[in-house]
Amino acid sequence: MKKQPSDRSPARWHLDTPLLVASSLALVLALSACGKQDDGKTAGQQLDSSIAKTEQAAAEAKAKTESTLAKAGAALKDATQNAESSAKDVASKAAEKMDDMAITAAVSSGLAKDPDLSALKINVDTKNGAVTLNGSAPTEAAREKAGSIAKAVKGVNSVENKLLVKAS
Repeated sequence: MKKQPSDRSPARWHLDTPLLVASSLALVLALSACGKQDDGKTAGQQLDSSIAKTEQAAAEAKAKTESTLAKAGAALKDATQNAESSAKDVASKAAEKMDDMAITAAVSSGLAKDPDLSALKINVDTKNGAVTLNGSAPTEAAREKAGSIAKAVKGVNSVENKLLVKAS
């Protein structure tokens, strides 16, 4: 029987030795890295610390976001209240203008119905329920009657009678 050359021949050992040394060195380094401590902490402790820091940063971000949202909500509420207040003011002013227009129309109509007064010669101005009569009246009685007609209209607070008596 003929002896076959072994795979572990001295020539083969020459080639395997650097590979074996490199593998051993890699294994030693890998194992030493597992037990390596930075700042006295193991890899597991470092991981736990990183997780804790991440959770803390997430909690801080959540708190900051909630605070920002609360401020935005308050600003939106203020803006809504301001808009509502402005709308009420505009509506109130429009109602006052409409009331003043209605008062002016009612006074002018009452003056036009009276045979002694001419609505065309009497200018009626109304502001916030205060009526001002300008123009001329044929007699003092007609002037006083014009003031009485204006005072009788609903919504009139006061009447300033500036009518001048002019005989025709």
